[in-house]
Amino acid sequence: MLDNWVLIYSSAQLYDAELVRSMMAENDIECVIMNKQDSAYRFGDIEVYVPITEAFKAKQLIVNFRSE
Repeated sequence: MLDNWVLIYSSAQLYDAELVRSMMAENDIECVIMNKQDSAYRFGDIEVYVPITEAFKAKQLIVNFRSE
């Protein structure tokens, strides 16, 4: 499934990943969240992937958001 998808963001907090997903949706960028946290102990990351063709635009959105 993720052959042409690239990781653009990861966080230990689900709300951070959901914020990024919302930002992508507002800018018409398809994205997928993969929760790689351990279900019992909650360690690990939640990763956000986008199609490789949208990666640059997606990363720019994240950078611009962080600088505000």
